[in-house]
Amino acid sequence: MQSNQRIKIDVCSEFGQLEGVIVHTPGQEVEEMTPENAERALYSDILNLSVASSEYSVFKRVLNKVTPTFEVRDLLTDILKIDEVKSFLLKEICVNEGAMDIFPVLMEQNAVELSRQLIQGVFLERNNLTRFLSQERFSLRPLHNFLFTRDASMAVGNEVLIGKMASKVRDREAVIMNAIFNNHPLLETTTVNPNTPENIRNFPGISIEGGDFQVGRDDVLVIGTGIRTSTQGIDFILENIKLKKEGLHHILIQELPDTPESFIHLDMVFTFLDVDACMVYEPLIMGTNRFHTIHIRVENGKVIDIKECKNLPKALKSLGIDMIPVKCGGGIDRWTQEREQWHSGANFLAFAPGKVIGYERNVHTIEELSRNNFQIIQSKDLLDGLCEIPDGKCVITIPGSELARGGGGARCMSMPIRRKSVNW
Repeated sequence: MQSNQRIKIDVCSEFGQLEGVIVHTPGQEVEEMTPENAERALYSDILNLSVASSEYSVFKRVLNKVTPTFEVRDLLTDILKIDEVKSFLLKEICVNEGAMDIFPVLMEQNAVELSRQLIQGVFLERNNLTRFLSQERFSLRPLHNFLFTRDASMAVGNEVLIGKMASKVRDREAVIMNAIFNNHPLLETTTVNPNTPENIRNFPGISIEGGDFQVGRDDVLVIGTGIRTSTQGIDFILENIKLKKEGLHHILIQELPDTPESFIHLDMVFTFLDVDACMVYEPLIMGTNRFHTIHIRVENGKVIDIKECKNLPKALKSLGIDMIPVKCGGGIDRWTQEREQWHSGANFLAFAPGKVIGYERNVHTIEELSRNNFQIIQSKDLLDGLCEIPDGKCVITIPGSELARGGGGARCMSMPIRRKSVNW
């Protein structure tokens, strides 16, 4: 990846015009899932790579029309060409995963092949009795979830918060992203890493994933807490905000149910669409239920107030962010809403204010967007040159019959690193 101009990380909203995004095109690691290990890999089903790849290609081609994209594998290959980075990263991964026996072999690999193996897995060499009889297929398991680049790192302002993954099967994703942001010559940022022994000791039970982390405004974070991001993870974020000792900051927290699995992250029930619109799964976000919405105010390094709010849109409105809630699944009935939420119907990526990308399969959600003045643009028409991205609000619909079965949508599959500022 050749460039004389560094990219300064800068993300102060969820919908400012995208100027750079990190993605990972799914590869052989997806095919290494079996019905037996799918649950361990955090999937409820196994995916067909050829179909998923075809759908992902459309998604990436749409992204390439609106922003520069950067592949994880390319960025990783670049930093593995730096000898000291290669040695340090491999040692960290092998120690973490109990695989120091393969460290010398990995060090002999060239950067391209090593990048592939760190993502797609390193097969177990059956060169002694223990390994011969082992039921394990890999010395380093494949990163089945890496197509969801949103989770392992989060840009906020000029910094990148590294994920503390809720499941050990995803730890290597965060290790790789931390290495990329700290060492790639193209990227200019400072990382905040919760994965240090000190942070794990000070915040027992800490977990933070990017699907729960949204930047509402430069002074407003919206964070979900549930099975993937713990309250201790939010306390870690809170302590880092307090350390800045400057200005007024707001954290809005939404509790999430443990079940069903489609509620794993906040962005499965709530995403920003524009300066005045958000997508909501109405029964959880707007309905009466036992899941709290909390507002924490931090001023000049101190928590000055913690209170409960009725719901996220009302909490945002109190901060001058007045959002019209667009209903996932439309307003037809609870059954339709549940069906479309299950297939990432609330999960949209905004690439500019009022311009979003989401799955075409969620027809009632797309129709609801149309009723809220979003022009529907089919990705095929856009890519075939039959239409252009309009000036006003729009939703670009992408195929997702297979990708949605992986448990994530357009927001999950993208990690923005730079957005233009929003004119509030």
